[in-house]
Amino acid sequence: MPSQSHSTRAEDKQMLRQAALLTRDLHRPSPARYWSDCFGSAAVGYAALAGAILSHSAALTVALVVLSILALYRAVLFIHEITHLDHRLLPGFRAAWNIGVGAPLLLPSFLYEGIHAVHHSRRHYGTERDPEYLPLAHMRPWTLPLFTLAALAMPFLLLLRFGILAPLSIFIPPLRRVLVERFSALEVNPAYHRPAPEGAFARRWRLQEIAASMAAIAILASTATGLVPLRAFVFYCVVVAGVAVLNQTRTLVAHLWENDGAELSLTDQYRDSTNVPPAFPGVLWAPVGLRFHALHHLVPRLPYHALPEAHRRLAGALPVGSAYGDANYSSLSTLLNRLARATMRRR
Repeated sequence: MPSQSHSTRAEDKQMLRQAALLTRDLHRPSPARYWSDCFGSAAVGYAALAGAILSHSAALTVALVVLSILALYRAVLFIHEITHLDHRLLPGFRAAWNIGVGAPLLLPSFLYEGIHAVHHSRRHYGTERDPEYLPLAHMRPWTLPLFTLAALAMPFLLLLRFGILAPLSIFIPPLRRVLVERFSALEVNPAYHRPAPEGAFARRWRLQEIAASMAAIAILASTATGLVPLRAFVFYCVVVAGVAVLNQTRTLVAHLWENDGAELSLTDQYRDSTNVPPAFPGVLWAPVGLRFHALHHLVPRLPYHALPEAHRRLAGALPVGSAYGDANYSSLSTLLNRLARATMRRR
């Protein structure tokens, strides 16, 4: 990596100093916010899913499915908070999330814990070692719809991974190695190979995987035997696929995806990430603070509920023309259009 210029290093330090000073009182998570928001959203999502399964009105069914997707999407995205939390400040939250959200939706937190830390590494961000980065802006136009629509297969891939392959891998060690290395991460970069877990994380992984496998086996078995109506299985898959497509769309605009694999300075990493400050409809497609994704890369330990206030302080305190304003955009459509135009230039 070429050495950074003096001006770049100074800009990095200034950004970090300002962010640290202006947000130092915002780092403590609110247990009431986390528990009520996450599990309230999950309760609404599951109730709406049950209502859709039982409904005999087409219009009401569609409305309930949309509500279920939005509410469960919000609950699922607390997986991102779990990767950054100091769990001593929120005891029991990770375990409760995995029981109430991760296992039933086949998205245990080990799929994201660990790999997300690599994405936040200053040396790995945007390089081929980053599991959550692809240079999408340098790819062909057809990669964007393919990237988004591939998420429709998520419920079937999760059922296969946890309901069939995980139990088989107990008896087939080579399958287990492949499963851990290639099919145990919510990643963007298909070239990423995940290392085997170790220590306390390996023990959490094992418990979470058992819970998700039990849920997947129960879903498959109860559907196959008729204990659960096929309609319920279909609606479950529709909701999980909807959550995945929403998240994939959000992922498309979380970064500009313009890095070609070189290591970037902190400021350039920030500029390659995005904030979309308007609250609506951002709280629907990028909930749990993820509409402030660039700010999150600057201060990753801030709890999600503190990000709007942190943005207000930084935007007000930093001078016009500072690097902070370079990552702020007005809407989802603005970013999607920018990315689409970038790929069009590379046909």
